[in-house]
Amino acid sequence: MERKDLNPLIDSAVKLMAGADKILVFTGAGMSTESGIPDFRSPGGIWSKYDPSDFLYQRLISDEGAREKYWAMSAEYYVTMKSALPNPGHLAIKELEDAGKLHGLVTQNIDNLHQKAGASIEKIIEIHGTAFSVSCLNCGKQYDRDLIEDRIREGVKAPYCDDCSGILKPATISFGQAMPQDKVEESLRLARECDLCLVLGSSLVVYPAASIPAHAVEHGARLIIVNRDETPLDHAAHLVIHDSISLVLPEIMKGLRH
Repeated sequence: MERKDLNPLIDSAVKLMAGADKILVFTGAGMSTESGIPDFRSPGGIWSKYDPSDFLYQRLISDEGAREKYWAMSAEYYVTMKSALPNPGHLAIKELEDAGKLHGLVTQNIDNLHQKAGASIEKIIEIHGTAFSVSCLNCGKQYDRDLIEDRIREGVKAPYCDDCSGILKPATISFGQAMPQDKVEESLRLARECDLCLVLGSSLVVYPAASIPAHAVEHGARLIIVNRDETPLDHAAHLVIHDSISLVLPEIMKGLRH
């Protein structure tokens, strides 16, 4: 798509968002790739170096060797996330909140970039968890990720809980692990209440998270999708823009200011 073709699409997005009072923003990996965090599934991403089946939840809780491999992978990815900075798309969402239009922010991302951009904690639902915290799978004790990373660098390959010797794992959702039901239900509630759902950088193929924008549409919300590639929900959207979030969203916010 040539950039000149974006203007009418941005104008349409401005009109839709100007007429909305409760906007639910739903973000996926495409939001993070524009901050230099590779998508797990993209060429050069984590799954081109590791086999995802090695990190199935059941293997992690039953096989110390799998946990050691998991922590090696996760530590590598964490370094990239920790140094990443919010891009103009993240900052535009913060501007949307400041304008009083952000009803909620549901993210599939685990990288803390929405928080770094200044979005209010109470507005954010990290539906796949966060890489910046570590949980004991037995007693639930929470650890700051950097504390555990220090142990990994000191030679610990699979850390255990100080209190109960339970398995420690980053507070993210692994393959085969149950989704946090409270976060799913809260996200669906926001979807029912919003009058517009703005999808940013999600392929909308990972469920149950991907059902949230569909739920919004089913309950009467308008839908805007900004994603580089097509999604299974494009046909239901009132507007689809296949382009860069960092380019498109600041332009939409500029239009809303005028």
